[in-house]
Amino acid sequence: MTLKDLLEGVDIYGKHLYPDTDIKGIAYDSRKVREGFVFVCIKGFVTDGHKYIRNAVENGATVIVAEDDCDACGALLIRTENTRKALAAMASNFYGNPKDKMKIIGVTGTNGKTTSTSLIKHVLDFMGKKTGLIGTNANMIGDIVLDAERTTPESLELHELFAKMVNAGVEYVIMEVSSHSLDLFRVWGIEFEVGIFTNLTQDHLDFHETMDNYLAAKKKLFEMSKVSVINADDEYGRKIIDSFGGKTVTYAIENEADFKADNIKVSPKGVLFDVYTESGKQGLRLGIPGKFSVYNALSVYAALISLSINASTISEALIVAKGVKGRAETVYTRTDYTVIIDYAHTPDGLENIIRTVKDFTEGRVITLFGCGGDRDNSKRSIMGQIAGELSDYCIITSDNPRTEEPMTIIRQIEEGMKKTNCKYTVIENRKKAIGYALSIAKADDCIILAGKGHETYQILGKEKIHFDEREVVWEFLNLK
Repeated sequence: MTLKDLLEGVDIYGKHLYPDTDIKGIAYDSRKVREGFVFVCIKGFVTDGHKYIRNAVENGATVIVAEDDCDACGALLIRTENTRKALAAMASNFYGNPKDKMKIIGVTGTNGKTTSTSLIKHVLDFMGKKTGLIGTNANMIGDIVLDAERTTPESLELHELFAKMVNAGVEYVIMEVSSHSLDLFRVWGIEFEVGIFTNLTQDHLDFHETMDNYLAAKKKLFEMSKVSVINADDEYGRKIIDSFGGKTVTYAIENEADFKADNIKVSPKGVLFDVYTESGKQGLRLGIPGKFSVYNALSVYAALISLSINASTISEALIVAKGVKGRAETVYTRTDYTVIIDYAHTPDGLENIIRTVKDFTEGRVITLFGCGGDRDNSKRSIMGQIAGELSDYCIITSDNPRTEEPMTIIRQIEEGMKKTNCKYTVIENRKKAIGYALSIAKADDCIILAGKGHETYQILGKEKIHFDEREVVWEFLNLK
C-alpha cells in the first residue's frame, strides 16, 4: 500500500507531497518494526513511543507518525494531533477497511457484556449467519476460537482481526466495547449497526477516576451507532437517554420502555418472562438463572429486533442457548451441594450472583472471593460489605493480586466485611481457600467462587500461573 493511501482520513499537520513509498506494515511497538514499516508513536501510561523512534528506524521504519515535533532519525516524520486516532485510521486502510464490509454490533457496560454478545452470536448462528465474536473470554471466527488478551483489542490488531473475518465470509461481528477502548480510540472510525448499554456500576476508577468520566467514555459508543439500545432501569442509562439525540430504543423491567419485561419467573433452571412492545407480546425463556439474565435477554431481543430479526426466531434460539463459561457456571461435583463459578469482580456483579443463588438455595450460601491488585481499590470494602450482608458465610482470599501485597487487599475487603454480622475466614492461598470451602459444605449449600470466572490463570506478582478453578474443585473431590 502506498503511503498516500495509508494516510487517507488521517488528520495531519501541514500539506505533504508523499513519496511513492510502498508501506509493508504498521507497528506501535518498536520491537515489531520491520523493513518498510510505519512506526506510530503512542503515549502510554508506562512509557512513550516517541522515546523509541531510533530503535524503530534501526529496525527498518521508513516513516514515523508522531504527536511531538521530534527527531525522526532519518525517516520521514508525519505529525498528527492524536496518534491513537491515526493508528485506527491507518490500520483500517491497511487491511482494506474491513469494518465497512460487515455489520458490527457493540455492547458496553460494567456487567453483562460477555453474556449479551454470546447470546446475540448464538441467535445469529441459529439463523445460519456467519458471525465473528470479540470479547473477554475469546475472539471467534465462526466456530474457530482465538485467544483474547484484552476485552477490546488495540486498533491495529482489531482491524487485522476484522480482515480475517471478512476473508472467512463473516456477515455479523458482535463485540464487547470496553470503556478503555472508547477512551483510547481503539474503535475510532467504526460505525456500529447497534450499540447496547447494559448498566454502569463502580469499576475501573483507577483509570477513569470518577463515575462521570466512566459514563462519558461509555457514551462514545452511541455517538458511533446507528441505533442505541439502552437499559432504562439503570440510572446512568437514563442519563444517556436524556442526553442523546440519535435513534434510541429502551428496555426495562421496572420503568416504561420500548421493550418491557413482565410476568417474570426465576428458577434454578433459568428465567421465563414476557416482552411487551407496541406491536404485541412475545414470550422468552433463557436457561441462565437470575434477574440479570432477564436484562441480558431483553437487551439481546431489542437489539436483534432493531436489526429486523423475526421475534419468534429470537425466542426459539434463546430457548436452546447455553450459559457462558464463568458466568453463573455450575461445576460438576457429584455431591449434595452446589458449586458455582462466576466472574463477578465488581460490587454490582457480586450482589447479582449472590442474590441469584439465594433465590434457589435451600442451604447456606458460602461466598469465596477476593479483589484484583493494581486496580480500583475503592470497591474492595464495598464488596466485603455486600458479601457479608448477603451471604451466610464468606471466605476472603486472593484473586489476581498482581504486584500488590495480597494481605493488603484482603484487609481492605475486611473493612467492609466487619460492618456486617457474617462469619468469615481469611485464607490467602486461593487453592487452599477453595479446598476449605468444599470441606465445610453441607447438603443443599451453594459455594460461589467469585471473581475468576472464565480465567484459567492467576497473576501473582508479574507471573501468570495456570489456575483453573474447575480443576481445583475436581482435584479436591478426586474427580480428575
